[in-house]
Amino acid sequence: MVIRPLRPLRAGPARKPAGKPVKPVVTSRLQDLVVITGFSGAGKSTAMNVFEDAGYFCVDNLPPEMIRSLVELLVHGGSKVERAAVVSDVRGGVYFEALRAVVDDLDALGLTHHLLFLEAAEQSLVTRYKETRRRHPLAPDGSVAAGVAAERALLAPLRSQADLVIDTTGMSASMLRGKIADEFLPRQAAGRLALTFMSFGFKHGPPREEDLAFDVRFLANPHYEPELRELTGLDEPVVEFIARDGRLQELYVRLYGLLDFLLPQYVAEGKAHLVIAIGCTGGRHRSVAIAEHLAERYRDRDDLEVAVAHRDIDRRPQGP
Repeated sequence: MVIRPLRPLRAGPARKPAGKPVKPVVTSRLQDLVVITGFSGAGKSTAMNVFEDAGYFCVDNLPPEMIRSLVELLVHGGSKVERAAVVSDVRGGVYFEALRAVVDDLDALGLTHHLLFLEAAEQSLVTRYKETRRRHPLAPDGSVAAGVAAERALLAPLRSQADLVIDTTGMSASMLRGKIADEFLPRQAAGRLALTFMSFGFKHGPPREEDLAFDVRFLANPHYEPELRELTGLDEPVVEFIARDGRLQELYVRLYGLLDFLLPQYVAEGKAHLVIAIGCTGGRHRSVAIAEHLAERYRDRDDLEVAVAHRDIDRRPQGP
């Protein structure tokens, strides 16, 4: 695994001679444009996902000539895009040769931009293609090794223009995500995990998007108390009823220990989204109270962006 910065990351026209600053030709809200390129199978999709998770406007498989058109849209006075990332590679066909000229055009415009180039050893690329059983774009009817060789010759001039070259040989997806985040993204943006605590009712079906799920139906059920049935877990009398026998506090102690261990692991691994589902019978009382409590506990952490969702809170209670 080799990470080789060819020159410091630039803001604006870094290729211009020192002492001759060039003012931006255009004025727009666009603060950063990242062009991702390199070898097929080297991890460009993983790289794009890093920027997308950080809030960048992302476009995959964009021919170089269309990058010009995209830039024109992004710098237009009506555009609200502040950060964008595009992937352009040999899938763009003959137009790929124009990518070098497009990078020079971005310099001339004075736009803050970066060129990220991903590569890997030939055997690593061949192995990845074998594992996915995909055909190399430059050798649809031939060997992957022949496609890699052809791509290497095509990419050589562009590689020298890159701001950062990352050799992904031996790197896991999480390692690559971490490296890209460290190089390109603000520390807070790179490390924040979007964490959602979602309450739901088992009687209305299991959640579809959860990463972790906890069944809290063992706790006292306010549904059977006439004065509490129409209330929800957002109401203090319901919370007091659930907590009265002490088991709720015992549950919190154990959940704190588990989540305090797991959440930093997910952040370090580069996970962008995590949904923790809390389920009770109807999804209106116990699960709501617990989801709210956990969200409040973790809301002030710098590495988390916490939200709460109550899937079934508006379903009216039925039956005795």
